[in-house]
Amino acid sequence: MTPTDVPALLTALRERPFALLARDVDTVELLTGEVVDVDLLADIPLVDAAGTAREVLALVPFRQVRERGFACHDDDAPLRCLVVTQHTTLPRADVVVALPTTPVPLGDAGFDIPDDDYAETVRTVIRDEIGRGEGANFVIRRDFTADVDTEPHIAALTWFRALLEHERGAYWTFVISTPGHIAVGASPEAHVSAQDGVVTMNPISGTFRHPAGGATVATLREFLSSTKETEELFMVVDEELKMMSAVCSDGGRITGPHLKEMSRLTHTEYVLRGRSRLDPRDILRETMFAPTVTGSPMQNACTVIARHETTPRGYYSGVAALFTPRETLTVDDATHDLDAPILIRTAYLKDGRLRVPVGATLVRHSDPYGEVSETHGKAAGVLGAIGAVERDLQAEAADDDQPATPRRLLADDPEIAELLASRNARLAPFWLTPQGTDADVPFAGRSALVVDAEDRFTTMLAHQLRHLGLEVRIAGWDAATDAEVDAADLLVAGPGPGDPRDTSSARIARMREVVARRRAAGAPLLAVCLSHQILADTLGIDLSPLAQPHQGLQKTVDVFGEQASIGFYNTFTARVSPGTSAVGDVEVAADAAGDVHALRGAHTASVQGHLESILSRDGMRTLERLVAHALG
Repeated sequence: MTPTDVPALLTALRERPFALLARDVDTVELLTGEVVDVDLLADIPLVDAAGTAREVLALVPFRQVRERGFACHDDDAPLRCLVVTQHTTLPRADVVVALPTTPVPLGDAGFDIPDDDYAETVRTVIRDEIGRGEGANFVIRRDFTADVDTEPHIAALTWFRALLEHERGAYWTFVISTPGHIAVGASPEAHVSAQDGVVTMNPISGTFRHPAGGATVATLREFLSSTKETEELFMVVDEELKMMSAVCSDGGRITGPHLKEMSRLTHTEYVLRGRSRLDPRDILRETMFAPTVTGSPMQNACTVIARHETTPRGYYSGVAALFTPRETLTVDDATHDLDAPILIRTAYLKDGRLRVPVGATLVRHSDPYGEVSETHGKAAGVLGAIGAVERDLQAEAADDDQPATPRRLLADDPEIAELLASRNARLAPFWLTPQGTDADVPFAGRSALVVDAEDRFTTMLAHQLRHLGLEVRIAGWDAATDAEVDAADLLVAGPGPGDPRDTSSARIARMREVVARRRAAGAPLLAVCLSHQILADTLGIDLSPLAQPHQGLQKTVDVFGEQASIGFYNTFTARVSPGTSAVGDVEVAADAAGDVHALRGAHTASVQGHLESILSRDGMRTLERLVAHALG
């Protein structure tokens, strides 16, 4: 391929669907083909009529969460597939030179939601959602919009060139053009990939907006020391480990933390890896969508988004999924590899209107106007990169002063590296180390049924129980039959969002039935978080909302004579009079204020914290103790 071929190729794109993908620093991939819209992920056409595997690039809109029964504003955005007939690799430098530099002026530009209104939404979510136990964190978006008179094809290629020239650190830089719809972006975050049976997820959270002139060690140090930013990252890692535990036989292992350094923003991130033989479309379905752009727990986060966002998301927070046929296969292997970045830091162009959706992660520590500022920073990151707003020329000039010398990453600074590494001292060793089969499996030959109350922490809990030798099955609260509840050697009543006192909720009412049924039968029961509160209520222990929700909070508590570092995600607590050690024939582990951390009685044990969380350094030890007690 000679440089003169590239302009001709790019000129020809005006007449057909295409994608340009920059996934490394040297090349740009050109994909062309036919567009097919399908209804379900399972319908993505990975093979042709003759059974031959083919490459497909799919744009997956947020509305696909309906496949998992989750709520959303449905805008009928299509699950759009570019069935690739030609895949060409081009020199990146030649592509940049051949792309247009036409100015793309914007008209009537601004956010669709005023700053004060967005700040009020932040307050409402903290008060009415996090404050009522609906979840640990939620991402609420707003859109920057503008009119664009430039011909769409020219505008898209101009913006793509600007991203290639001015953005750095992106996972994918891309333009995807299909009839009536164009997406141009530089996504920093891989949602999920599957390569030769290894599944990788890349939770990124915490956003440091570079000051004028660029980031420095001093300014980054303050960001890395922020409790809010640290806990925000830990919460999304927990949420993505739930997904990994659902699709990977080995549950997933954490490496990191790392810095994701981009031109205007820096993020903190972890990498999760595990092994799976699932079809990549199933992997994608089970991981819809990233908690970094939705919240946790995932199902309730979608409900909260539907309550507080008044318009559909379109493709924002969905994924661009590239399915590539594998060259070599073994028995039971999936036929395709998967590479799927999250659709964030992306500009959409449709019917002459530019839309740049951005969101902030709202947690209990959130400052409303701090979150407003974060959305401005994220929008400016895209708009500045494509040249729609003024760039930080001082920072760019500093980068260009020594073009022959590689730019020194802030993560390479010893002080920054030490700050990052110190975060892992707080985390559970179980998720940081390879998880081979232990020789000691104390509960081998016993079965457990985990009843899921709409929090997929149950997938992590099930993985840990299997590690202890139990044969485990998970059933939803509305699917677990009385016969199944009765048959299990151990019944684990799981965590979930909401007020445990709300008997009008069918989910809460069913969890109460499950707990009462096992107690009445004298059968082994372990109750976690929401179900622990329900158990406490049946014993006559008061339930109260906490003054400050414990969402993503690590505490060291006494659990029947042992100090245990445990992660908490609760808004309500069971509370006894200070000094109480028993209620009837049930032992109580409580703190000095009377907040109950654990209960144990005949064949019954419960815990308020999440022993499966990455925040539970003593989670496995405590889980084994409580299971042993319940099983007698």
